[in-house]
Amino acid sequence: MAGSVSASEVCLAAMTLALLSMAGCIEDKCAACIAVADELEHGLANEKPRNHLDMRHRLDSKGQRRGKVIDYRVSELRVVELLDGLCEKMQDYTLMKIDSTKQQWTKVDNWDNITTNKQEARAYSKDISSYCGRLLEETEDELAESIKSGSVKPGGVSKVLCQDLSRHCKQTSSSSSYEEDDGSEADL
Repeated sequence: MAGSVSASEVCLAAMTLALLSMAGCIEDKCAACIAVADELEHGLANEKPRNHLDMRHRLDSKGQRRGKVIDYRVSELRVVELLDGLCEKMQDYTLMKIDSTKQQWTKVDNWDNITTNKQEARAYSKDISSYCGRLLEETEDELAESIKSGSVKPGGVSKVLCQDLSRHCKQTSSSSSYEEDDGSEADL
């Protein structure tokens, strides 16, 4: 029948799309998660002290202000300011070869000084930026609650984000070194 699509053509198209979507996947999710956590930790470390949020904008019948004062450290505004733009900042990262067997996510200060293939380095930066978006989408509610509760502190972001919430890393021993999870969780 002219104009109709066979089941094998649909399967072939679906497999092609699946392969194309996997082309931009992050192989070492633990290392990528740690890079995202490092950038978030940088944001936490550079936070400026803020006053409490005064939400007393209404006046009652006696002219007294109504509402509440919210501590900035536990406010939704703080979470938004920390996470907003995080994934765009990840576009400054690329995967650099350390030696023949090891690669590491590195922040690039000047893209003109890249000695490797610049097009490939830019592709890696887009990969980690989209990975960051998927990671935050998966963990945003729990991460926001962790930030507001005070359990996310400078020095502990990668443990909370990469071990506890996303489970992309697991601790190898009593030290603070990490290894990639076995991949039993769904890919991001």
